Amino acid sequence: METSIYFYIWLSIVFLFLLKKYLQKTNKRLPPSPSLSFPIIGHLYLFKKPLHRTLAKLSEKYGPVLYLKLGSRPVLVVSSPSAVEECFTKNDVSFADRPKLLAGKHLGYNYTTVIWASYGSHWRNMRRIATIELLSSGRVQMFHGIRADEVRSLICRLFRWSNGDESRRLDMKSMFFELTLNVMMRVIAGRRYYGEDVGESNEAKIFQQIVKESVLLTGTSIGDFLPVLKYVGSGGLEKKLVKLQEKRDKFMQHLIEEHREVQSGSVSEKKSKSMVEVLLSLQANEPEYYTDEIIKGMMQVMLSAGTDTSAGTMEWALSLLLNNPEALAKAQKEIDTKIGQIRLIEESDIANLPYLHCIITETLRLYPVVPLLFPHESSEDCTVGGFNVPCGTMLLVNAWAIHHDPKLWDQPEKFKPERFQNALVERDVYMYFPFGTGRRGCPGEGLANRIIGLTLGSVIQCFEWERISEEMVDMTEGSSIALPKTHPLLAKCRPRPTMMSLLSQL
Repeated sequence: METSIYFYIWLSIVFLFLLKKYLQKTNKRLPPSPSLSFPIIGHLYLFKKPLHRTLAKLSEKYGPVLYLKLGSRPVLVVSSPSAVEECFTKNDVSFADRPKLLAGKHLGYNYTTVIWASYGSHWRNMRRIATIELLSSGRVQMFHGIRADEVRSLICRLFRWSNGDESRRLDMKSMFFELTLNVMMRVIAGRRYYGEDVGESNEAKIFQQIVKESVLLTGTSIGDFLPVLKYVGSGGLEKKLVKLQEKRDKFMQHLIEEHREVQSGSVSEKKSKSMVEVLLSLQANEPEYYTDEIIKGMMQVMLSAGTDTSAGTMEWALSLLLNNPEALAKAQKEIDTKIGQIRLIEESDIANLPYLHCIITETLRLYPVVPLLFPHESSEDCTVGGFNVPCGTMLLVNAWAIHHDPKLWDQPEKFKPERFQNALVERDVYMYFPFGTGRRGCPGEGLANRIIGLTLGSVIQCFEWERISEEMVDMTEGSSIALPKTHPLLAKCRPRPTMMSLLSQL
């Protein structure tokens, strides 16, 4: 008898426990989700590359607010302007944090810098340094000579290689990448590491090798979602990342020490101080806060976030123009009319070239700098689209899906720079955000636009461009945090007859 009583008591406890779990799950009212979620891996079985396209298809099926279980991580995917607005207005503080990912490590970021730091007073100070001390309009303007110098160097290089050899195939991916690396390293540390004048510099070779290894190790690790694999399958990747970061750290520390020696005993009066010089000046006043680790982290963030993103946008833009020669001809006509052929285009001219601006804007719509914005993480329970979002949920904003939504854009897959010509057309700010949005939006947008505008305008002004064959340029997208082309752009160019005289004098 007593055994039966204990049995029923135990059964009642189990029943009440299961009922509580069921009610908790019901009351959560989570966003829609694919019904089949496997143990351990969750919805990872659904993923195919490129990830932004996979998530866009899932959102088409389940709605613009989507809940996924990616291994051990709960993930919220949003792909509508209204959902993005809710995340970055009403819930902006709730989603101000970042998850800890290997994706941050492979770019050389540490978790104390402005991109990956936890939200709080430290992050706010890092953001202030980035926006005021390093990337303010005044600071960006101070370095306009560096950008002009590097673009002119590219033009001279293209002129020498193309003049008299119209069949030569030019690797424009590498050229744009090297240009942005030189610009950023001259801004960061006053050094350039690519070009004929660099010669056999050992320091340049070390830097180029670090860049090469960094490119090879890009990508999100599956260990971010299945932690056990950090100790099994992806251990080799993590070891490579550690070794790479040691090389980066040593290289950056060497640059800091060199600048510290130069500054020792005297205060530089230069207006255009390099980023390292600015940070060392701050360190002199607050050495306990502006440590060498913070300086190296800021250096790496500036370098990683400001190079392949801008270079990639220029590569996509030129690829689109090669596939749409009528747009290229229209851009050249605009430049010829407003600038002429007696001088090279300057940064101050960009504001007076609306069609060139439209080309860049449309390129960023079709191929946003980061198709899935850098991930956020909820620091508390909140609601999005009427659904509950638990604390600790990773937020992925699919900018690519919004930029390609046929409900928002006419013929979204078509390259139509003219869609942006009417500046009076009001556009929801959450329809188009290639540089992110909210308090974590990219502080380097102004610098990127200047580099892209000047470079693209210059190559359009100076050269006639052709595809390497009758076939259209392959526009297949690769898989990375940024949005690379699967196949690097190869193109042919020749000096424009009207520009020969000017180019010969450079």
